[in-house]
Amino acid sequence: MSGTPGADVVAELLGAWRRAFDGHRVADIVSLFSEDALFQGIGPDLRTGPEEIAEYYAVVPEGTRAEVEVLGGIRLGEGTVGGFADVTFTARTGETHPVRLSIVAERARDGWLIRQYHAATRR
Repeated sequence: MSGTPGADVVAELLGAWRRAFDGHRVADIVSLFSEDALFQGIGPDLRTGPEEIAEYYAVVPEGTRAEVEVLGGIRLGEGTVGGFADVTFTARTGETHPVRLSIVAERARDGWLIRQYHAATRR
């Protein structure tokens, strides 16, 4: 599935997300999401929009890193892409947390933005 149409968009977006995440640059992470993005991270809270997404990432301990493996993507329509990725978060202590991401991205004026983000623990 990694060679499917749309996988390049998912890889580009999640590559930028990983670099910002690893640098603990919350504003850069938030800039990758649309203004009305739907966000479900690890945990029970459903979030919408930049302020709530920023609150989520602001509490991630500095030094936490992410390894991203894009599993694939598909064009859902004109200017819309969906995709999956496996992400392994590694804390400064070395503890790992494997997650599966599902995203929907839409073309914006200056590139692509994440419109919907869902994370689920994988074991």
